[in-house]
Parts: sequence; structure tokens; C-alpha cells
Amino acid sequence: MGRSASEIIQELQAFGSCDVADGLSKIKHPYGGYLEGLVMYSPKLQEGDTKIIGQAFTVKFVPKSDKQAPSISGHYIDKVPANQVLFMSQPEPHLNAVFGGLMGLRAQALGAAGVVVDGMIRDLGEHRALGMPVFGRAVGTTAANEVCRVSEVNVPVKLNTSKQDVTISPGDFIVADLNGIVCLPRELADAVLDVIPGKVATDNKCADGIRNGRSVEDVFKEFR
Repeated sequence: MGRSASEIIQELQAFGSCDVADGLSKIKHPYGGYLEGLVMYSPKLQEGDTKIIGQAFTVKFVPKSDKQAPSISGHYIDKVPANQVLFMSQPEPHLNAVFGGLMGLRAQALGAAGVVVDGMIRDLGEHRALGMPVFGRAVGTTAANEVCRVSEVNVPVKLNTSKQDVTISPGDFIVADLNGIVCLPRELADAVLDVIPGKVATDNKCADGIRNGRSVEDVFKEFR
């Protein structure tokens, strides 16, 4: 029987985004699960020990001109489950911000593990004052309600980039820290957690050897 979601999250606490990426690379998952272009803006800009781990709750925005796309009832932010990572997908071009201070305040009140915006954020000072972990592509000033709207929640979303073909699905595990963001597909979590500890142990042996004056070539030959 595979691990439960809570067991996976508990085990992931011991590792960073690079460890998870190494595990995904070990089992040949594209890009090691890395989501390019998304960085930590709050509580600090790619600094400190902030780390978020949780299952993705996705929010899909569409251009406001798209009259065919579905709509949701109520406000998306009130639907965010506790302990999950709010993952927001904003259509390009990213010129308006879809996530601001009031949304951050509500997300924190609901117990969200953190926020990832595949697009622009604003009110950065407010997010930092809350200590809210917020990752995004860029920071801007203007709200997005004139150019885009929420169409669906908890549906698969594509990463908005021409560099990767990546889909983030509800329930996938998001691991994010100052190094970047990794999406761990739910169906791969057990396999990845089975290989990460060995990979970390190997790296620790290599590090000990290098500290003791051995060459990288030497320690790699012995331990890798």
C-alpha cells in the first residue's frame, strides 16, 4: 500500500526542492519536476529557510474576453483548503497582478501552506508583513480584473512558458524554497521518496570526503 498524502508531506519535510528534483531525475521525470521562472518573493526574495510543502489547489484564469470558458460561483480564495498550496495559472501576457494583499490575508486565514503564482503578484509589502510564503514570476502594480478572470478551480493547468511542457494537477505535491519550485506528481511520490534518502546519503559522503581533502573525482568514483 502506498503512502497517504499526510505521510508523503511528513517525509518531504526532511528535504529541499533540490533533493526532490534529484529524486525525480533519478526516475527519469522530465526537468526533475522543476518549474522554471518562479521564484520566492515573500517573506524574502530568495533568502532564508522558508519552505512550503503541500498538495496543489489550482486556480485557472482566462482572458476576460473569453466568453466560452466556464465560470465559478463565489470567490476562488474562499475555496482554498487548509494546508494546501494555492497554485494560480495566469494567461500571458503577465502585465497585471492576479494576487494581492487581500487575497494573501484570506489565504493565510484559511491556513494555506503557501502561494505560487504562475504570473504576477502585487502588494509585496503586505505579503511580507504577513510572513506569507508567496512565489511568482514578477511583481507589478495593477490589478488583473480588467484583463482576466477565474474560470475553474482544482483542474489541471499548464505552466505558462515556452521552455517546458508541464502540467500541474490537483493533488500534486509542491515543494518550494529559495532554490525554486518542484512539482512532484502524486503518482510518483512513493517512488521518489524511496530513492531520495539514498541520494542524500551519497551526497553527504561525498561532502565529507571533499572536506577531508579528497578530490571530487575520487569521491564520485567511490560513492556515486
